[in-house]
Amino acid sequence: MLFTHEMIASFNELELAVYNYISHNREKVAYMRIRELADATHVSTATILRFCRKIDCEGFSEFKVKLKMSLDKPAKTIIKSPQHSITEFFERTLTGDLEERMNEAADLISEAENVLFAGMGSSGILAEYGARYFSSIGKFSMYVKDPHYPIHAKFRNNSVAIILSVSGETPFTITQVHQLKQDGSYIISITNNKLSTIAKLSDVNLAYYVTEEWFQFANITTQVPVVYILEAVARKISI
Repeated sequence: MLFTHEMIASFNELELAVYNYISHNREKVAYMRIRELADATHVSTATILRFCRKIDCEGFSEFKVKLKMSLDKPAKTIIKSPQHSITEFFERTLTGDLEERMNEAADLISEAENVLFAGMGSSGILAEYGARYFSSIGKFSMYVKDPHYPIHAKFRNNSVAIILSVSGETPFTITQVHQLKQDGSYIISITNNKLSTIAKLSDVNLAYYVTEEWFQFANITTQVPVVYILEAVARKISI
């Protein structure tokens, strides 16, 4: 990204006017001279140069190069079919020891007094689904989508936390896992691979191994394997 949150926060009023003009006229500004941009934004060329330095550019020429690069359209992303993702999951994962690890998870959850689901983004939505599904099948569960949400001590005693994260590297979730482990909770994680930080911190890791997919800046990796694992473990508990 050309402008970070920290950069924007450092702008004064004049520099913010330059930023707003560039945001609305990116393609035009990429071919302007410094004097033209100064006239268009009603500031001095010195302000433009100061603006450039604040965004880690030595001068206006370097800024225009970076701006032109940011305008380049990325290659069109080819989104795989749902059938491809599901086939990949079944071929890579269900031929391994996933069943055994789901049995381990089910045993831990069965013995726990409190079950807490946690995740962020799409994983947070699935944490909510998991808590509802487990509760529907007879194991009352709660979910947390806010990493700063206070969890009272009585809910951490004899508890199991089921952590959902595609990458297994979400900083807030890692902090949450550390806190829960320190308070004595067992950690069951559902991640895309077993080598991630969250997976390594877990007592039981259920990894599903599908190719991660991104569309622009959004992670669109299929979550169908997560739903399968959640429902499979829940059904083992009810037996």
